[in-house]
Amino acid sequence: MTKRCGWVHDDPIEIAYHDQEWGVPLHDDRTLFEFLVLDGFQAGLSWITILRKRENFRRAFDGFDPALVARYGPDKHQALLQDAGIIRNRLKVVAATTNAQAFLQVQETHGSFDAYLWRFVEGTPIQNHWPELAAVPTHTDLSDALSRDLKQRGFKFVGSVICYAFMQAIGMVNDHTVDCFRHQELS
Repeated sequence: MTKRCGWVHDDPIEIAYHDQEWGVPLHDDRTLFEFLVLDGFQAGLSWITILRKRENFRRAFDGFDPALVARYGPDKHQALLQDAGIIRNRLKVVAATTNAQAFLQVQETHGSFDAYLWRFVEGTPIQNHWPELAAVPTHTDLSDALSRDLKQRGFKFVGSVICYAFMQAIGMVNDHTVDCFRHQELS
């Protein structure tokens, strides 16, 4: 039997996400934007809720094209709030547009969001060696720093806990527990 991290349940969507995406270093700006938005929507909810609605989010948010999302106005926001396929939270919907605008500014300043983001870990994922799920932190000094910097740039829903979940998802940190088959694969 394949050993996975303790947060993974028997849901095929969650298993596929863990086995194929979570913790894999990601350098594509559009997908980085997708994860940033989805992690913001996840605040206060379980990640499996977001994963189950992920395709709906992709459809609703124009494939997470930040240039398109940055131009959303009140009419589009209202339409999104009527879409039962996504999380219908006004603050989070509007934050997606705010974050797209800030994202484009970061791209302009740094050449790419990827270049901006990965400088926080000097371009190399942090390799953690957690013995069990209970040992994995919810935030770190590094996620605190990323959160502060993103907030200064105008991003919303980027608290330190959200930033740490984002860093885990995109492989800035390898937080697979040492007994998980993915830990060694991503080391």
